[in-house]
Amino acid sequence: MRPLALPAAAAAADPALAAALLEQGLDAGAVIALPAPAEAAAMAAAMAPQAPPGPAVVLGSGGSAGGRRWVQLGVAGLEAAADGLGQWLLAQGVDPAACQWLDPLPLHHVSGLMPWLRARRLGGRLRWLAPALLRDPAALAAACPLPADQPALLSLVPTQLRRLLEHGAGAEWLQGCRLIWVGGAALPQDLADRCRRLRLPISPCYGSSETGAMVTALAPELFLAGQAGCGAALPHAQLRIDPASAAVQVRAASLALGEHAAGRFQPLPLAAGWWSSGDLGRWGEGGSLELLGRCDGAISSGGETVFPEQVELQLTAAARQAGLPLRHLLLLAEPDPLWGERLVALVRAEGPARSGGAAPAGAAGALIAPLVALAAALPPSQRPRRWLACPELAPSPLGKWERQRWRDWLQRSQAGHGRDLP
Repeated sequence: MRPLALPAAAAAADPALAAALLEQGLDAGAVIALPAPAEAAAMAAAMAPQAPPGPAVVLGSGGSAGGRRWVQLGVAGLEAAADGLGQWLLAQGVDPAACQWLDPLPLHHVSGLMPWLRARRLGGRLRWLAPALLRDPAALAAACPLPADQPALLSLVPTQLRRLLEHGAGAEWLQGCRLIWVGGAALPQDLADRCRRLRLPISPCYGSSETGAMVTALAPELFLAGQAGCGAALPHAQLRIDPASAAVQVRAASLALGEHAAGRFQPLPLAAGWWSSGDLGRWGEGGSLELLGRCDGAISSGGETVFPEQVELQLTAAARQAGLPLRHLLLLAEPDPLWGERLVALVRAEGPARSGGAAPAGAAGALIAPLVALAAALPPSQRPRRWLACPELAPSPLGKWERQRWRDWLQRSQAGHGRDLP
């Protein structure tokens, strides 16, 4: 029997109603598919008629690496993840049953599903936040005042956090939260520094759809003391770094059961219970996990291993320190007959298009010369060979880069477009 699909349009329009339908289905032992509105047909085509029984949910995963996957997570595993986080909160002196769980994401994202499930499992009050409010900090503060007697817990991606901090009302509202998990993408250094100056209770964390969301979290007091990384394993999970590949591997009760593809179900690939995440990492201060980038994102340039995501963070931080109006920077790899691969930079400037439209191309073009000058301080293998103005450049709403989309854009761009360097 195929999983039952929760109507995507209804879920987007009324999350409370969607959650009620989801709860009804899970209580009946069903497998519930939770597609994004634009992905309902693709998910339906992928669903296998035979899969592990419910109660379970099916979510999309893997957009940042280029291909969508549809992973099935058992409710028992998700409840184990909620229990593990509950134990971690108690260790921070926070009673989850006395908290307000703020949920700014729809149910088809694992980070939108889990606040609902945590409140259901651990107690506390669930409060839905309309996504539009995250783009309007003044309206958010007015629509969702944070009571002093009920600690507010919030999960954000760096893009959402930065947008809120661009306005005084957003920063003040965030200061009313008891704890703010930040995950889904690397936390840029300048943003971390700003949060520390504001004394925001940030908890960088790590997880994915396949792991049932968070499997690590850094205590806010450690973050405020300057510790880097995204913390140690939560009580329900174990992590290790593969010595051969540096891949982050996870063993946890919350791991997905497997994935649906082309009408077939494939169990999650495990080696003695360990799942390789596709992320590269290392252990930092105090046993905190530090992410280096994607296993499939590292390139070899001139005999050196280069992690484009790390170079992006360095250049973006340098640009902000220099006061350059840089909104987005994305580094991709191109074949090079001498170097093997070289980086190419896509650039979008700050501009009036804060609602997601294209920024003026001329503004990005004017940015390229000072960015080239900043990149000159990097090792040769990390300096982009080409710089291209990309007025529509933007990550996904969750702050993830859909790199295959921009590789396709790069291939469509005309030869010679942009500034080439030796």
